[in-house]
This record gives sequence, structure tokens and C-alpha cells, in this order.
Amino acid sequence: MIYFSTNKSSIPVSLKKATLEGLAPDGGLYIPSEIPRFSTEEIKLLEGACFNNIAFAIAKKFIGSDIPPDQLSDMIDNCYNFDAPLVQLDSNTFIEELFCGPTLAFKDYGARFLARLTGFFAAEEQKLITVLVATSGDTGSAVAYGFQGIANTRVVLLYPSGKVSPLQEQQLTTAGSNVYALEVKGDFDDCQRMVKEAFVDPGLNRSLILTSANSINISRLIPQSFYFAWASLQLKEQYGYSNPLFSVPSGNYGNLTAGVLAKRMGFPIGHLIAASNTNDSVTRYVKSGRYDPRPTITTLSTAMDVGNPSNFARLRYFYHNDHVSMSGDITGIAVSDEETRATIRSVDDQFGYLMEPHTAVAYCALERYRAIADIAEKAAVVLSTAHPVKFLEAIEETLNKKIQIPLNLQELMKKKKSATLISSEYKELASFLNELDK
Repeated sequence: MIYFSTNKSSIPVSLKKATLEGLAPDGGLYIPSEIPRFSTEEIKLLEGACFNNIAFAIAKKFIGSDIPPDQLSDMIDNCYNFDAPLVQLDSNTFIEELFCGPTLAFKDYGARFLARLTGFFAAEEQKLITVLVATSGDTGSAVAYGFQGIANTRVVLLYPSGKVSPLQEQQLTTAGSNVYALEVKGDFDDCQRMVKEAFVDPGLNRSLILTSANSINISRLIPQSFYFAWASLQLKEQYGYSNPLFSVPSGNYGNLTAGVLAKRMGFPIGHLIAASNTNDSVTRYVKSGRYDPRPTITTLSTAMDVGNPSNFARLRYFYHNDHVSMSGDITGIAVSDEETRATIRSVDDQFGYLMEPHTAVAYCALERYRAIADIAEKAAVVLSTAHPVKFLEAIEETLNKKIQIPLNLQELMKKKKSATLISSEYKELASFLNELDK
């Protein structure tokens, strides 16, 4: 399969080149030439399969012959030695807990897969790859641990100073080895802008081979479709539910885009709810057809504080810039901090289930959508993207009670932070990257 840019000004490339470049030369995002389709018979065969077998079947469609099947299978088994459990809250509402990986966040699914693909391709090319990442929290830690020790790679993480949780900051600033953290005096949009500038900087690209591990990288995005497919098949096999709703916490919209991929591949997925906080650029677009990104607003659900999400370019491409077509599959619902806190309290009271803010945004959006669409009995999956301990302060303040921190995380919090403080001026990032090779 070949991959081409959403901006349509770059030549089509192989998966290897798309992975190692991250961003297309024209500034666009790589997308597959076509979204592979599973037949009804293929879906039926996968209904009783384990997570890794479903992941292999999807990955093989996108990768083709670029990686031998036995090596691809080994990569996937190495990536996913943890579960993606479905927790049933009531008769038709399920939480897919995507925080069982090493950094307790859903980003482990994409980052670990991407790290192994990058390492495989870098070894083929016999080159050192510099992975450049903007993070609003969980991406950075997942990439840091995913790439830690991967030969022929090094990672530079940019995160907004004071705008990630203490645990997230510890994870992304204590990995060491081949991982470097840059603390940016700005917000996530500044970090993302700086990364994009680096990718189109001809001087920098003459001396370094840059790629990205954000969901702008197609090989970070593809594996996020695995857990949509897995959950949809689990609900069908175990509970008899077909085409469930999926409520997706949405910041940079990679997760939602992966849901669209899974749905278009033929997996039994119904309507998608793009649950945002007050950073609601996409929500407003789906309703009105006008895309009007605004400056980022800091909220309780910090990892979703993105004013101008990158993956929106892919969504617009898939729906031919037609918001009416997009709204046929996706409904955007924005949730306030007050509603988020109320949801954390009500779910704890009603079910005894502890939700962190991003999961609470998705659950609240689901309940509002059910009321609007008058489909209270429709089965639904809420993606839980982070372990509650990653947002300990917000939860303890909301519930007015102490939450026990696992021992391994207590030890992590004692490690010494290692980060370089820079401004949001691109020249400081360029200077750091140039010095890295000296």
C-alpha cells in the first residue's frame, strides 16, 4: 500500500518512508491510498480471536509485504503483553480500560507499535532516527518508554510547562537513555507548531533524519484502531450487541480518527461521539461547517487542551470537507469542567467506579448524546484513556478523599527530573537539535 499527503503536493510514499518522515514534505499528514476493507467472512473469523490476532490482521492490511509476517507477529506480541479490559457499568454501558500498559495510558498502544516499526526500518536503512514529539501529557511518557533502548533511535519530547500532571511530567522527564525532554514556556499548540516547523526546516533536515511519534505519524495512528475493533467484536461475541456507540475523549483527534478507520474497515461500530472539553473547534465544525480554531483553554482534562488539532486534516479528507457527511458518523459534544467534576462524583456514587477527567468527559458526552438522540438503551463503549492516578490531584479535590498511589509510582515520583527549559520560539528548538549532534 502507498501513502500520500492530505495536502496533495507530495509524491506518494511507502509505509517505511511515511513512518520515518512522520510529516509529509508539503506539511500534510500521510494517509493510506485506500482504507482496507474486511469482508463479512473475515470479520466473522475474528469474532473469537484474541486482541493480538485482531491487531495482526489489521496491521497486515496496512503493512503488506513491508515486514515479514512472522516478524510482524513477534512485534505485536512484544508490544501487547497487557490487556484492554471491558468493564461493564450497567446493562449497556462499558468502559474500555486502555491504561493497562507500562505508562498507564492509551498512548502505549500506538507508541510501542510505532517504536518497533521505526527501529525495524531504521535498522534496514542503517541510520539514526530522531523522533520529535509534542505532548500534552500521555504521548510523551508513552513514547519515552516505548522507544527507550530502541537501537538507531533517539527521542526529543516537547511539553508545555505547568500544563501536564506531576506524574506525567515525571514519566516523560526521567526515562533517560536515548530520551531528551524539553519543557516549553507555552501551551501544547506552541509545542506542536514548533515540531511542525522543524519538519519543514530545510537546514535542519539536511543534518538530521526527523520523524514524529505523535498521532500525526500514520504508524502511531493505525494501531489505535486495534482496540476499537477488539471492543466491537467483544461486545458482539459476549453480549450480542452490534454496532455500539463509541464515546471518545478527543484532543488532537487521533483517537477519533482511528475509530473512523476501524469503522470503515468493516468492524461493527455504530456512531462515534467526539467528546471534547471547552476546546471545541471540531465540535463547532461538525455542527456548522465552519472551522474556527481558537487559542487553547486550560481545563481539568489537560491532555485534551488542543485548540487546533492536527488530525482534523485527516478527518476532513476522509469526509471530503463535508461536515454533513462527517456528522453522519460523528457527533461532537463539548463538556465543561463543572460537568466533568459532577460526572466523576456521580459515577463514583452510583457505580463505585473511579474516573479520571478525560474518561469523565467521554462518559458525560455519551449520556448527553443518549438523551438528545433518545436512545437510552443503545449499547456503548466509553474509552478510558488514562489510569486515575495520573490525575490524582483533580480526582482527590473533586471527591474530597485520598486515592492510594501504587508503590511503583511512588518510587517514580522520587526520581530526579531531567528537562531543558526553552521558550516557545522555534529557534531555541532548532538550536537544541543542532547541538545534539555535536
